[in-house]
Amino acid sequence: MNHSLSRRDLLKASALAAAALPFLNHESEAAQNGAATDPWRGLKIGVATYTFREFPIEQAIKGIQRVGMKYVSIKNVKNHVDLSHTTEERKQRAQMFRDAGLIPLSVGNVSMRGSDADIRKGFEYAKDVGVTTIVCAPRRDAIPLLDQLVKEFDIKLAIHNHGPEDKGYFPSPYDAMDLISKYDKRIGLCIDVGHTARAGVDPAESIIKCKDRLYDLHLKDISALGDRNTPIEGGRGILNIKAILQALIKIKYQGLAGYEYEKDGKDPLPGLAETIGYTRGLLANLK
Repeated sequence: MNHSLSRRDLLKASALAAAALPFLNHESEAAQNGAATDPWRGLKIGVATYTFREFPIEQAIKGIQRVGMKYVSIKNVKNHVDLSHTTEERKQRAQMFRDAGLIPLSVGNVSMRGSDADIRKGFEYAKDVGVTTIVCAPRRDAIPLLDQLVKEFDIKLAIHNHGPEDKGYFPSPYDAMDLISKYDKRIGLCIDVGHTARAGVDPAESIIKCKDRLYDLHLKDISALGDRNTPIEGGRGILNIKAILQALIKIKYQGLAGYEYEKDGKDPLPGLAETIGYTRGLLANLK
């Protein structure tokens, strides 16, 4: 998991002006570089609004705008868009993201470990929000029901793995793939790269192996392996984010790659900005 470029090397590189200033708009950067290139290399890099879980929806939207992102995965918490809201409230609050120029691609992580009726409510919620993918953490015995519901609602499921402490469920992406392979292809994965590494699986390798059912992805960095989650700013930790990005580009991944920045819940913006800047620097230097 060693980095091929040090952070110092990245910050010294003249091509990384964009990484140091993540708030610049894409058009001005393209003009400065002399070509209308995509700084994200075709990837839909965005933000999981769980990053701003401590903040009301208005501040979450402003935070995402501040770091120059446009794709989001909406977390089902009461201060964003929740299952407890009415259908009309869900639609109105989801529209707030769209009116701000943001594009919701998924919702979640939605727990689907309750009753069958509760699981159905998760699909109704996603339909109201207007997304095509639900990031979820289901019961293993609920997969036959989920197989029926993805057909009924025509909504994809992305099962989120939660690391070694998620015993009996889905520690790594492979635990989910082994279970869902015989079911409707709309049942797939949300690979969380941090939890995947802590489960003893190489995140980049899992992206390649699970590409046919990879519908969402949580980007992050961690400071240590083991049974405890240790989130940290991107590039300061131990994950090989460059290899992860290369794997996503290799498979021409078109789902959301959302930064779920879990550290500093009460003040996530500085760390999120640093993380996104680091990512842009890596992408700028990929061959």
